[in-house]
Amino acid sequence: MSDQKSDYRVGLIVPSSNVTMETEIPALLRAREKVLPETFTFHSSRMRMKHVTKQELERMDDDSLRCAIELSDADVDIQAYACLVAIMSRGKGYHRTSADRLRKATEENGMPSPVVSSAGALVDALAEMGAKRVSVICPYMKPLTKLVVDYIESEGVEVRDYLALEIPDNLEVAAQDPEAPAELWRKLDTKGVDAIIASACVQMPSLPAIEKIEKASGLPTLSASVATTWSILKSLELQAVVPGGGALLNTGSKISSAA
Repeated sequence: MSDQKSDYRVGLIVPSSNVTMETEIPALLRAREKVLPETFTFHSSRMRMKHVTKQELERMDDDSLRCAIELSDADVDIQAYACLVAIMSRGKGYHRTSADRLRKATEENGMPSPVVSSAGALVDALAEMGAKRVSVICPYMKPLTKLVVDYIESEGVEVRDYLALEIPDNLEVAAQDPEAPAELWRKLDTKGVDAIIASACVQMPSLPAIEKIEKASGLPTLSASVATTWSILKSLELQAVVPGGGALLNTGSKISSAA
């Protein structure tokens, strides 16, 4: 990329029923535009998924290749696949397999672009923060939540406690109050944790609650959307600083737990 580049096209690989990814990630990057010179446009391709079940998630993930190729036709600078549970439900370490598969598809299409995922972004962000123990809020049914917990732990991070809201309908997940995590976190055992994951799902809104949880708990707090935004910026080799994005996006560098 040229040192003079300041306008970036962000490709979003989106579940068809997801309405939050195209809300929270742009909101974060628009907030960044107010303090830093780079600007962003957003370009989506959708995969069919209405109910958050393992079977629908697998069918949806199979369709992600088409989305990556479509977005590469638009010559985007970065692609973000934002359905954390779709990746994590397909087996430990699958975020690496998925990113490689989609990136290779863009190369074969003659318009290569890097690919990040919300699943990979979350585990990478936890590593960046030095977080070894976390507590997590998930909207998923308990079996899918357990897959997410197992996936996080397979990446070397202990999940001390988790809350499964057990919402199977993806539009209902999006309809949750974005302020709700500011109180829901109090149901978690956070003793000895290094960070709180306010929403391990890009569809479950939580952005207004991130810094409220940090203030109340004294702990770094992130979400799938915050982590994905951080990963987009890091992949573009841009400063990972966003007002209102919590500790991860307030420093753009390694974070030590307040606990």
